[in-house]
Amino acid sequence: MPTPTRQIQLAARPHGEPTQDDFRLVHVELDDPGPGQVLVRNLVMSVDPYMRGRMNDVPSYAPPWRLDEPAQGGAVGEVIASADPAVAAGTLVVHNAGWREHALLGAGEFRPVAPLPGLPSSLYLGALGMTGLTAYVGLFRIAAFSPKDTVFVSGAAGAVGSMAGQLAKLQGSPRVIGSAGSPEKVRHLLDDLGFDAAFDYHDGPVSAQLAEAAPEGIDVYFDNVGGEHLEAAIGAMNVFGRAAICGSISGYNATERPAGPRNMSLLTGRRLTLRGFLVYDNADLQDEFDAMVRPALYDGLVARETVVQGLDDAVSAFIGMLRGANTGKMIVRLAPDPG
Repeated sequence: MPTPTRQIQLAARPHGEPTQDDFRLVHVELDDPGPGQVLVRNLVMSVDPYMRGRMNDVPSYAPPWRLDEPAQGGAVGEVIASADPAVAAGTLVVHNAGWREHALLGAGEFRPVAPLPGLPSSLYLGALGMTGLTAYVGLFRIAAFSPKDTVFVSGAAGAVGSMAGQLAKLQGSPRVIGSAGSPEKVRHLLDDLGFDAAFDYHDGPVSAQLAEAAPEGIDVYFDNVGGEHLEAAIGAMNVFGRAAICGSISGYNATERPAGPRNMSLLTGRRLTLRGFLVYDNADLQDEFDAMVRPALYDGLVARETVVQGLDDAVSAFIGMLRGANTGKMIVRLAPDPG
């Protein structure tokens, strides 16, 4: 018997900041699962900065979303019907068919996961998912962090930044500095996440505030913002400093090409390393990441979420996330966790 459900489709490709008119909410019916398929009721879906790039019809590391088809992104769901003998109804799964209330998935399109006692399933999209693994990969593999390193994280109150800063402290960094976009977020970094220093980038030039927070320079920069932050970090880097270039959200909605850092000449004399990366290239680190982070979540690691309720407000959550409305991971809750 077909399952009536709803999904959000891409209706238009934006110029600059996305708007509600770039999306449409559509009622559809899904067939019963065929051989090897499962029908999943989504519990929670993710909205992430990289999705802005998928709205553009240009070549990139992630294929563009197609017009008049449902958007895609990470989600956690519960199998409610299965034609796969290896997957029972009630199984919790992680998959990439978010932006909809139900999804019909075939073999290889989902990953069964265990419930997290006392913790929400949404952590599989955040601290225990792509967000957390991105922070882990960038800090330990790309930036080659060591316990003697002073670390600067831009966008530090966001999903990836908050994890990167906490992991650096967990592994012994003597000083972790973060930038954020409001006084409330600065307080969150200092009081909740254990950063040693933090500043609001609206309060003055990033270079001046970073110099004050790190008078002896920085060794590692975890870049989520780009632009002025990247230029300031290059200027503050010690000899043999390393930067993990994760994202540049300051330019995602730009309609003109942003200016690059003006101090790239420092790379040579200080022997700096700036390296971009994608989490997908580093799946081999999943087990060691999980071994570090899963117990830490039960031992004080903070995985704050900004939760929006219901598919009707998913687009607002996405636009708000691009504007910095979230603290920690932005999540859209579609249904309660089972149990």
